[in-house]
Amino acid sequence: MAINIGAKIRSLRQQNGLTQKELADRCELSKGFISLLESDQTSPSLSTLEDILTTLGSSFSEFFREEQGQQPICRREDVFIKEGDGLKIHWLIPDAQKKDLEAIMEQIAPGARTETVLPHSGEEFGTVLQGTVTLVLGEKSYRVRKGDSFSFKAEEPHYLKNAGKVPATVLWVVTPPSF
Repeated sequence: MAINIGAKIRSLRQQNGLTQKELADRCELSKGFISLLESDQTSPSLSTLEDILTTLGSSFSEFFREEQGQQPICRREDVFIKEGDGLKIHWLIPDAQKKDLEAIMEQIAPGARTETVLPHSGEEFGTVLQGTVTLVLGEKSYRVRKGDSFSFKAEEPHYLKNAGKVPATVLWVVTPPSF
């Protein structure tokens, strides 16, 4: 796979709100060199690339790992699972903290409940795949059955509980990631 260093540097520079001249000045390079680099008409030495990446808040490992791209498929073996207190939580997206959203699947045993999530910025969405749960959102409670969904701004403490007699499974999506 060919690595398009120039386009990646341009993208990082723009994400950091820098002009070519500002980046050049911070790295003690010429604006012309940055322009040639971003148009793939020249290549930097490793030390120059390291200076540029450091200035742009990146590193070699991040810069080249991203070039491989995020795979659109997450395999079963990549899912992190945590069990305890009547809960089985599946983190469905590896490295979700580097993404704009996070998805988990929670299996909640009868009588169990999730931890209380404190207010935070962002929104949450969930759908009940099996069973029935109670969504507690601030001072209000909502019964959510299989096939029902919920969504809300996460401005109040919230959690799910399973007051039923059968296990419940909920797919829960949060933006930005917070689990």
